[in-house]
Amino acid sequence: MPFKTICIFGAGALGGAIAAKLASSLGAEAAVSVVARGAHLAAIRANGLHLMEAGAETPFRVSVRATDDPAELPPQDLIITGLKGHQLSAAAQGIGALLKDGTRVLMILNGIPWWYFHRDQDSGHAELQFEELDEGGKLWQFIGPQRVIGCVAHQGAEVSKPGEIRLSNKGHFILGEPSGEITADLREIEELLRRADIEVKLSSRIRDDIWSKLMGNASFNPISALTRSLMSELMADAAITDQIGKVMKEVKAVGEALGANVGMSVEQRLEQAQQIGPVRTSMLQDLLAGKSLELTPLVGMVVSLGRLAAVPTPVSETILALVSQLDRENCRAAK
Repeated sequence: MPFKTICIFGAGALGGAIAAKLASSLGAEAAVSVVARGAHLAAIRANGLHLMEAGAETPFRVSVRATDDPAELPPQDLIITGLKGHQLSAAAQGIGALLKDGTRVLMILNGIPWWYFHRDQDSGHAELQFEELDEGGKLWQFIGPQRVIGCVAHQGAEVSKPGEIRLSNKGHFILGEPSGEITADLREIEELLRRADIEVKLSSRIRDDIWSKLMGNASFNPISALTRSLMSELMADAAITDQIGKVMKEVKAVGEALGANVGMSVEQRLEQAQQIGPVRTSMLQDLLAGKSLELTPLVGMVVSLGRLAAVPTPVSETILALVSQLDRENCRAAK
């Protein structure tokens, strides 16, 4: 196995679940470590990492090396980031300290990622960088887009209490190189995750998958935060569902203007959402926990890229203004 050292940088809900599954499946074959912080880190250090899988009656527990200082860890063969897009720039140097020749960085991100235009052949904007996604170009400098493997996660997860993660479904992950190539590294990571009972699909057009998921993230997440509603409650309200559909149309139009093949229609995406059930979106989870909201990758970039592609996004602009004010008030209240 080529990946003997694996660090999950940001072991929250998704990152922590992957860490637990990898540590459980690989045993002594690889050194799995996590970078976490606060009460979650303290609980992992004291009692291990607990994962409650969908349908399970009891969680399973693994012990992993856990730290809040990446400098304590050796250079890694594989880094998997579980941080949200608005948290990455601050972690760029820490992630960079774990790199060596050949290190790959699998980035689990919602929305438009900082590396989006690297080796992009469809938009006409190859290598374009956005300051709002990568403040000061830190990610481009300290990590480099050439190391990145893109990842779109379809997995419901929540930190139910420090050190314990609960999954709401079986889920799956879509992986792809920014270049569209199906490389040996991609195949090796696919095999690694499958060994850990993680369902994986490889994509030669990862940007299509990014936009398909963004249809939901750009609509469900901010509207659930504004209304403090579960997914099932959103989908039961016809007036709200109508606004969700309008956002989805804008997202689809922007993505297609930039060369993506979004594939799924708005109607199909709404029908799919009817099956999700009483789940809290990640943005609602962050709001209730008093954390800053993941606005730019999920909503702000729809507006910014709409302007770049000359596609109007009036509903998304309104939602962005409202949820930005909510975020400011929420952060003030949490201090």
